[in-house]
Amino acid sequence: MEEREALFAEAFPFWKDLAPQQQSAILESSVEIFYPKGTVLHRAEQGCKGILLLCSGQLRTYIVSEEGREVTLYRVHGGEACVMAASCLMDAIVFDVLIEAIEDTRAITVPAAVFSRVIQDRPEAELFLYKTASERFSDIMWTMQQILFMGADRRVAIFLWDEYTRGGAVIALTHDEIARYIGSAREVVTKVLKYFAQEGIVSLSRGRVTVLDKEKLRALT
Repeated sequence: MEEREALFAEAFPFWKDLAPQQQSAILESSVEIFYPKGTVLHRAEQGCKGILLLCSGQLRTYIVSEEGREVTLYRVHGGEACVMAASCLMDAIVFDVLIEAIEDTRAITVPAAVFSRVIQDRPEAELFLYKTASERFSDIMWTMQQILFMGADRRVAIFLWDEYTRGGAVIALTHDEIARYIGSAREVVTKVLKYFAQEGIVSLSRGRVTVLDKEKLRALT
C-alpha cells in the first residue's frame, strides 16, 4: 500500500491536498491489473473504466476507420496516466477511442465512481483531468498534422528517432506495427525502411529495426 501511495503522490499533483478519507478511498478502491501484450482494454462501446496509472509497459490509443485502417493517436508509457478511459468524468469531451497494451503492461485503475466523488470536492483534481486530456489532444493534433502534411519518409524518420531517443538503437517492432503507429500502410513503411537501409541509416532484420547512423536519421526528421 505504501508503494501505491507513493505512485499516486507522484502521478497526482493534487494528492497532498486531498483529505485523508479521500486518499483512503482512492487507495482502497484502486486495483492493480496486468494486461498482456495485445490486450484491447478499452473499446468505444464499453463503460467508463477509470483513471489508469501505468506502473510499467505501454499503451496506445487509436481509432479505426470503416475500412479497418488503424490510426494511432498517441501512446502512454510507464509512470504516466491514461485518462481517456475515464472520459465520462469530463463532460466537455466526447471521443470514442480504443486502447491497447502494446507491451506487457501493469497498471493501477482508480474507478471512475470514486474519482468522480473526489472531483466534486476538489477542483484541482478535475483540472488535472482536463490538463492531461488537453496534452493528449496536442499529441493527437501532431499526429493528424503528420498524416495530412508530411511525406511517409519523414513520418517514419520521426517515429524511429523518437523510439531511438526513448529506448536505444534496437527498435523491436515489425513493419506492420510501425505502419499502425504512424497511420500508414505496411507496404509504404517497408519501402521507406528499405530505402533507409540502402542509405546506411538502419539495418533490418525480422521484427526489428536497428539505427546505424543517428545523424543521418536526425537530419530526416
